[in-house]
Amino acid sequence: MKKIIKYFGLPILAIGLFGSCENLDVPITTQLTPEVFPQNSTQFIQTTGPVYVAFRGDFSFSWWWSQSLTTDEAILPARGGNWFDNRNYIAMHFHDWTIDNGIVGSLWNWSSGVIGRSNQAISILEEAMPAGAEKATLISELKTMRAISYFIMMDNFGAVPLDTVYGDFSSRAKSSRIEVFNFVEKELKKAIPNLNPASGVATYGRPNKQTANALLAKMYLNAQVYTGTQRNNECIAACDEVIKSGLYTIEGRNTYLQMFYPNNGPQMKEFIFAVPYDPAVGGGGLMYHARYDVPRSLRTRFGLPFTPSAPRSTLPEFYAHFENDANDIRNRQWLTGKQFLADGVTPVTVTTTKKGYDEYYTGADGGASFTYQVELSKEITYRGSQANVKGLDLGNDEIAWNIGYRNIKFYPDATSTSRNQNNDVAFLRYSDILLMKAEAILRGGTATLGDTPLSLVNTIRSNRTTSAPWTAVTLEDLYKERSREFAWEAWHRNDMIRFGKFEGQWGFKTDTDVKRRLFPIPTNALVLNPALVQNPDYIND
Repeated sequence: MKKIIKYFGLPILAIGLFGSCENLDVPITTQLTPEVFPQNSTQFIQTTGPVYVAFRGDFSFSWWWSQSLTTDEAILPARGGNWFDNRNYIAMHFHDWTIDNGIVGSLWNWSSGVIGRSNQAISILEEAMPAGAEKATLISELKTMRAISYFIMMDNFGAVPLDTVYGDFSSRAKSSRIEVFNFVEKELKKAIPNLNPASGVATYGRPNKQTANALLAKMYLNAQVYTGTQRNNECIAACDEVIKSGLYTIEGRNTYLQMFYPNNGPQMKEFIFAVPYDPAVGGGGLMYHARYDVPRSLRTRFGLPFTPSAPRSTLPEFYAHFENDANDIRNRQWLTGKQFLADGVTPVTVTTTKKGYDEYYTGADGGASFTYQVELSKEITYRGSQANVKGLDLGNDEIAWNIGYRNIKFYPDATSTSRNQNNDVAFLRYSDILLMKAEAILRGGTATLGDTPLSLVNTIRSNRTTSAPWTAVTLEDLYKERSREFAWEAWHRNDMIRFGKFEGQWGFKTDTDVKRRLFPIPTNALVLNPALVQNPDYIND
């Protein structure tokens, strides 16, 4: 199934493609003449490839880090100096990132780079392709990818430059957040009639009609945040378009976790738009979740060909959402407590020294051999001086490496010969459609199709747990359900902001400044584009 991305990794004829951080345009390094223009259907599809390669590029890195490490969902502290990286990761937790933070810079470069490549590919196809349905579909797909990237920029940075003309390299000032919202909405609505109505292998990894409708629903649900005006009925209408298409259904309890396995793909009934990964296909884009999430002591349990780093953990505040229903299949995405090999019986043990187990051990026999069963702790325990807490180094002993529960939703891939996994990653899923519709109704929208917030939520829960259906649902209940359903899928920051929880306190974070709802414009972007101005709340930082 994964070979469907074979075109996405191919070069676009003789055209060199490079990222852009300046005007959201991408320069061409060879002269575009009729001899190097794409000339047939296969080459037209190949022309779109660099856009998807670019989107795949940092999707599992700066996108995930910026959306999850800034919340109570995940924390990536240093462990014995490892993963300190100039505080790039831990600054996300403390909400004290600066304009020079590497994750913030990568997020800008990634999303703007996809826009630049989209502009270039659209320009080429506009000139090279004959008029017809294929041209209209390919260009609408590219404009939808551009709209997704502008949505990401608007969501994370607020006001950003709008640029859709390839070849115009003049500096551009920012458009307001409302203007960007309106642009994305218009682009998606214009694209829908020309997008492929099908799902499955034919459209997998490329946007179809319901991708655009699902993103419109996401936009409308967050419209109060983006524009100051609620648009709950529009959210419901967009969700209904997806529902009425009949293309998707909720995966059952026995297949929920399989949606995230290495062999997932277009056969998954909930995937509206997913990002395909295949270590055997070149062209950029890595999926490293197991490297970050599996404790190094569990390499043998999962049969991995590499030793994972395991720097990422969840926080007790987030894990609390999973503690009240033992029958929920979603609990099985976590590694907690004492660890056993794949048989579930044989303890995972590590032999070290007493000092290697606990670097603070003061006994004279610190070099003596010590064997213990691996046990992951729920609490994130800092053992150093409080004066250095913002460096948050948990230590370089066995205790430190076992601090924090770990998420293995994107199940470790033992088939890959490198750290790169085969697991595709969903960007938009059908369960999100049902939960967004439920939330929009709870926030004042008009119920349609006979649905109620309770029936919509219970449709999902009946496929996740054998416990009794709910008899009532509140917005707070819905927030917790979203936390369970989309853990590790990079939507938690978006949810926390909409529910007014992003300024809360969790872990070691105490910052409550609402300015952190947006990231600053990175320094490199300001240098490359003199027309850009810093987001107001960061001007004096």
